[in-house]
Amino acid sequence: MASVQVPSRHKAVVYDNPGTVSTKVVEIDTPKPGVGEVLINLTHSGCCHSDFGVMTNAWSTLPFPTQKDQVGGHEGVGKIVALGPGTENSGLKTGDRVGIKWVASACGICVPCLEGADANCISVKISGYYTPGTFQQYALAPAHYVTPIPDGVPSDVAAPLMCGGITVFSALSKSGAKPGDWVVIPGSGGGLGHLALQIGARGMGFRMIGIDMGEKETLSRDCGAEVFIDLSRYSRDDEGTNKLVDDVKAATGGLGAAAVVVCTASNAAYAQALRFLKFRGTLVCVGVPEGSPVPIATANPGTLLTQELRIVGSAVGNRKDAIDTMAMAARGILKTHFELQPMDKLTEVFERMQQGKLQGRVVLDLSG
Repeated sequence: MASVQVPSRHKAVVYDNPGTVSTKVVEIDTPKPGVGEVLINLTHSGCCHSDFGVMTNAWSTLPFPTQKDQVGGHEGVGKIVALGPGTENSGLKTGDRVGIKWVASACGICVPCLEGADANCISVKISGYYTPGTFQQYALAPAHYVTPIPDGVPSDVAAPLMCGGITVFSALSKSGAKPGDWVVIPGSGGGLGHLALQIGARGMGFRMIGIDMGEKETLSRDCGAEVFIDLSRYSRDDEGTNKLVDDVKAATGGLGAAAVVVCTASNAAYAQALRFLKFRGTLVCVGVPEGSPVPIATANPGTLLTQELRIVGSAVGNRKDAIDTMAMAARGILKTHFELQPMDKLTEVFERMQQGKLQGRVVLDLSG
């Protein structure tokens, strides 16, 4: 393929005042790929709740506050425009469409990497957190870690799958649920939840229960929720929680669900989740609560022993999970529900995210 003209500078969106909901479009120098790297002309980037957590310093699990003028984002898709030295045997070429994930790079040789837990790599680099992210028009990435995008999967559809899709695919795989089992998705109408419903119902054969606010019922059912429970109909006290638990169990025939995959950052969702489970059920922790998390209700040895329950943590998936997720998208099993927004609307997007007004995902069009 003929060489591509790469500009010396390009547009990026940065967190100009970390700790607050604030972003700014700036121009920055376009880097050149180093050894083992490729340069990607990104056309689209998903906007994830994790970006919100990084921008606002809301996650106590991160070791350092976010730096000023950090280029955020971690769900980018575009075309390779330049390859650095040492990429000759990578199988990549200019013009290939690839994606950048939450994990920008993992070493591949530490114990977590050898176990397939890339996000727990001792040398992990995170896109959009002390590594330039995907809210920009050109980005570097290690050739060994980009994800090929199949033909037939549009870039705007593919972008949110680079984190959201991979994350819930991995979580559902760890749930222990079998085809025909009931699986509950708190946060079913959100960026993670609507993807989890599709993968669970259409890709893995689970019977899905969505839990969210009433305005997200249509999206949840369209994505595969056999049962939808409207949170707005329940009070926030013990009586309301007891009624919610009773209704979830009634939907499953009285036994409870085989798994609950919490796809929201809500502390309340975690406080309720164990009570939705049947004997030997599994709670999969995915959403990261902001501030000080509350203890998971009834997570005491007696309850865990008598019901033989499991609590499993699941960070984002690995490279194999990414390929499997994209294969589902290529087969038409999985499709992102999203709205497209320009780069200069990112602050507004985050404000709507904070207010819980988003359904599905927002994807940034990086062409402007």
